[in-house]
Amino acid sequence: MATIGLDKLYYAPITLDNDGKETYGTPVQLAKAISAELSVELNEAILYADDGQAESVKEFKSGSLSLNIDEFKKEHVAALLGAEVDENGVLISRGEDNPNYVAIGFRAKKSNGKYRYFWLYRVQFAIPGTSLTTKGDSISFSTPTIEGTIFQRVKPDGRSKHPWKAEITEDGTNATVINAWYTSVYEPDYPVVSGGNS
Repeated sequence: MATIGLDKLYYAPITLDNDGKETYGTPVQLAKAISAELSVELNEAILYADDGQAESVKEFKSGSLSLNIDEFKKEHVAALLGAEVDENGVLISRGEDNPNYVAIGFRAKKSNGKYRYFWLYRVQFAIPGTSLTTKGDSISFSTPTIEGTIFQRVKPDGRSKHPWKAEITEDGTNATVINAWYTSVYEPDYPVVSGGNS
């Protein structure tokens, strides 16, 4: 079903342990969302045997996320891009700054009034450019766009896989999951299978 809206854009800071595995902090509202564009790049391989295609593998490689938001506040610039706010409240961007990994959550409204909820588990944003325009005869808004790369996370889930995205559609049976969506980054919850892993 088509989506007709986008809102509730959040980020969760990531702390990495010595093995690079992620621990997620408390989600923080980032900004008012204007648009989000997500694209995915796959690793693909085809095995040919007996003059034909015998096997095909398509795996997630990375993704890109482009977010257009209403305002990029200095505390969020610091949290996402590694800049620092000094004692006078001035945002300082330095050549040595290294963008941080964060999880990104948002929801998209469908035409039936229900929502699709998302968490992207590991995103690193690039330093955005700035576009400013003088005021003319008509009013024109300039809003920031930030570009990020989506990675699968290092921390495995309950089935020893490495997720890159969690997504759920509101349907009335998952109210507990939906109500907790922005209190913490969603962790996959698989049923216990007797007799080994599935």
